[in-house]
Amino acid sequence: MEIDGRDFLKTPSVKTVRFGGSVAETLEKHKHGDSSDYELLKHQLVDPEIKDAQIINWLQEFRTCVTHLTKDHEQLIYTILRLPWLGRSQAVVDEYLAFLGNLVSAQTVYLCACLNMVVSHFTPKRVTICEGGVDISDSDDEDENLPRNFDHCHQALQLIIRYECYVHNLLRITVYIPSIRRDILELIIGKLLKLDVNASRTHIEEAEENRVQTQKAEEQSEECLFDMDEDVSADEPTRTTVMAHPVAERLDTLMAVLMAYIKDICYVDGSFHVERTKELYRDLLTVFDKLILPTHASCHVQYTLFYLCSFKPALAEAFLDHLWKILQNPSLPAVLRQAAAGYLGSFLARAKFIPLSTVWACLDLLISWIHQYIDSQDSCGKQVCCDVSLHGPFYTSCQAVFYTIIFRHRAMLEANMKKGLEYLQSLNLERVVMCQLNPLRVCLPSITNMFAAITRKYQVVFCYTIIERNNRCVLPVVRSSAGGDCVTTNTNPLDSFFPFDPYLLKRYTHRLIYFHLFLKSFIYVTSFCAAGSGMVCYDFWCL
Repeated sequence: MEIDGRDFLKTPSVKTVRFGGSVAETLEKHKHGDSSDYELLKHQLVDPEIKDAQIINWLQEFRTCVTHLTKDHEQLIYTILRLPWLGRSQAVVDEYLAFLGNLVSAQTVYLCACLNMVVSHFTPKRVTICEGGVDISDSDDEDENLPRNFDHCHQALQLIIRYECYVHNLLRITVYIPSIRRDILELIIGKLLKLDVNASRTHIEEAEENRVQTQKAEEQSEECLFDMDEDVSADEPTRTTVMAHPVAERLDTLMAVLMAYIKDICYVDGSFHVERTKELYRDLLTVFDKLILPTHASCHVQYTLFYLCSFKPALAEAFLDHLWKILQNPSLPAVLRQAAAGYLGSFLARAKFIPLSTVWACLDLLISWIHQYIDSQDSCGKQVCCDVSLHGPFYTSCQAVFYTIIFRHRAMLEANMKKGLEYLQSLNLERVVMCQLNPLRVCLPSITNMFAAITRKYQVVFCYTIIERNNRCVLPVVRSSAGGDCVTTNTNPLDSFFPFDPYLLKRYTHRLIYFHLFLKSFIYVTSFCAAGSGMVCYDFWCL
């Protein structure tokens, strides 16, 4: 239950009571045959005394569940579309417009209903006046709020037209015209990448943190005014399931549509379809090479391949083989080879559906190539310098190996400690870290420190002497920022771009929960390792 915020010093204190659980809980109960809360929800939505705060809370919850509001919930959606959003506060209008955008993007079936709702407000509503027992009907065209209401209607219409289920309908075309699917996927993913690079991890995390702090401040302020059981809102926790970052919120909805499409193509009536999956994989891989791989700092779009590869081990192995061929191809631009190494290491480290045998096989290939590269530099007879512009693919390959060992060493050792240690020793990592190219000087410090702590703990290689020596020699690098509009100095020449770092968008996180490895307390453990301690506790858990 909750109390609508109002100035209680000037107006009577009015409690606005809400019954039932959250929308997510109500939909789940309805799905299993219990419709009591579902009917109660619809009843509360048509309450003529509904307050702004209530409308906002409901809409925020509905946005988090928009992918579940299918045709089965038609009557509920029609009830929402009849909510009196016009003439309300700007906060209500903004939230309602955001809900409409999410709804028409995720559920094309309601497009016409949304359009009809908006157009119905183009004429003033009828007002009935009773005089002498006679009803006189007239239009409310003298309402001073009409111009503002009309503006909001046009905003809604423009929003719907802009979305107009563009992604969903384009993907539907590929079902009956498969010959143009690759072009359509390229178009869609290109648009999503533009959103993705404009919603960086830092900005998304900052927006979420700011919202949490704001909500805490509001809760504390409310506690100062009231201390009543009714103040505790049952739906408060669900607010945070909507992305605080506006670009991330839009990307979240569209990524959910694309992921659902991938699942629908690969699974027919719950059964995996091999040929359809192969064809989709080939199309997505082509788009990956053309658009995703060359794009720096995308955080989420690449998870289309991650998700698809999770369906069958053969897909993951094919993707790894593809990345490996790019990395070792000297005729390709170094920037693409480095990106491939980043994807290779991140995929091996994060994808828990990749069996350990495949991880070992890929590490064997990587480390063999690294040793061959060191041999080629030693045999040239010249002094080798630490130059990323000359040896970029080598350094990113080393970082990929270090990163994979950080995330996978426990799996390597827990089944058979002796066999695992023998394998790690067979990689001859000591030669790698002590070579003239000095990869520990170039790799990301957090990766270097964690790798050093793990390898010292198991006495595989000792890195701290080299790290301390490198710390006394700062390596300044001047480079353009991701946006290309400024120049910064960075002591780490290898960009900290790990494509399969945790997925921050919220609508599809539950689908990735079973496929992703995440190293808990990364920053804490990194700081701990930097202190040189050999006793480090690592904890793997599902994102």
